[in-house]
Amino acid sequence: MSKNNTSLAMFIVLLAGLIWSFGPLVVRNLDNAELIPWQYSLIRGSTIFLILNVYLFLNEGKKFINNYERIGYSGFIGGICLGIANITFVLSITTTTAAVTMMMLGAMPFIAAFLAYIFLKEKISKTTLIAMVVAAIGIIFISYDSKESGTLFGLINGLISCSAFAGFTVSLRWRKKVPKLTTVSIGGIFAASASLLVLLFSDSEILISLKNTSLSSLHGFLVCSALIMYSAKAKYLPAADLTLLSLTEVIGGIFWVWLPWLGINEVPSTNTITGGFFIFMSIFYYSFIMQSNRRFIGLN
Repeated sequence: MSKNNTSLAMFIVLLAGLIWSFGPLVVRNLDNAELIPWQYSLIRGSTIFLILNVYLFLNEGKKFINNYERIGYSGFIGGICLGIANITFVLSITTTTAAVTMMMLGAMPFIAAFLAYIFLKEKISKTTLIAMVVAAIGIIFISYDSKESGTLFGLINGLISCSAFAGFTVSLRWRKKVPKLTTVSIGGIFAASASLLVLLFSDSEILISLKNTSLSSLHGFLVCSALIMYSAKAKYLPAADLTLLSLTEVIGGIFWVWLPWLGINEVPSTNTITGGFFIFMSIFYYSFIMQSNRRFIGLN
């Protein structure tokens, strides 16, 4: 791949991370977000499912339906994991600070390495192990802060979301020829269906205000558009570069809700910043060492 094409791929993946980072800002602009997490997940998941299937139809025609027959157990499990990740992300971001939720997601590469070791028998390198320990120290700092502030529920859901995303990642490595965007589509419909069942059994209102419905759909659109961009270019970049570029979503997600002129002004606590420092250092260390290993990954 030429240098120009590599630069373009890096720009597109960076842009995808930037688009993903607006998720917490969208949530913070909801009215009473903590009261409508299941409605939000329902609309967001439905939007992801619809947009991805329209995209697949435009690219592959009617034969895109065949992808659902080809995903197998790994694709189905990956979709369920992604659906759980989507739901718990919303439960986390609506009950704790954006910094806590995004920091938990920052530890995802290391949880994925641990799950791959258990289920795929992939060896954990010394580099990965050191990075995992450093990231764990960061999570402990953030956990202590969440316990003190009464937002432990949000942190736990953030960890579940991170672990489920990691499970989705591992499922893609299980069978590499699985149609990955179709798997993501299953994640969207699972999140929507599970949320609808919760709303029905809890006798809650399904419909929400036009403003909240629009913002929920907007978040689903942002997730889809960035995912399509990422899937088109990520396969051309080394894993180390992708790991560093993934920080765009984490840092951006925290920055947008902190920026005073956007009207949120959500300032992370000292312990959260300290824990985040450890997580960031683990990612930088991991990426720096991995630069010598030209491994390529992506949602191709």
